[in-house]
Amino acid sequence: MSNLRRVGAEAEDRAADYLLGLGYTIVTRRFKSSRGEIDIIALDGEALVFVEVKFRKQGMPEEAVDDTKVAHFAEAADEYVYKTEMGECPIRFDIIAITPSDLRHHIDAF
Repeated sequence: MSNLRRVGAEAEDRAADYLLGLGYTIVTRRFKSSRGEIDIIALDGEALVFVEVKFRKQGMPEEAVDDTKVAHFAEAADEYVYKTEMGECPIRFDIIAITPSDLRHHIDAF
């Protein structure tokens, strides 16, 4: 595994642990679709939450989530809902931004 992939996997692990600590149930990790990958899919109560995890050594990781990323992310989420028939659940899109010293959870980010 390359160093970049390892760092990304560690950030996703940290985000998953954080969500578990809040009482979320992790449903799927690293869902791959024709439009991209969803890092974490979780349940927060009845809500199906699609989580984008962004890590940067410095700065604001969430700034890397631009309009193109949001569009692809939403298309990937649609594909997941279609494949799993979970369309009855309320859906939410979150971002977890991670730096070496901080974790910020943006609920209903887009």
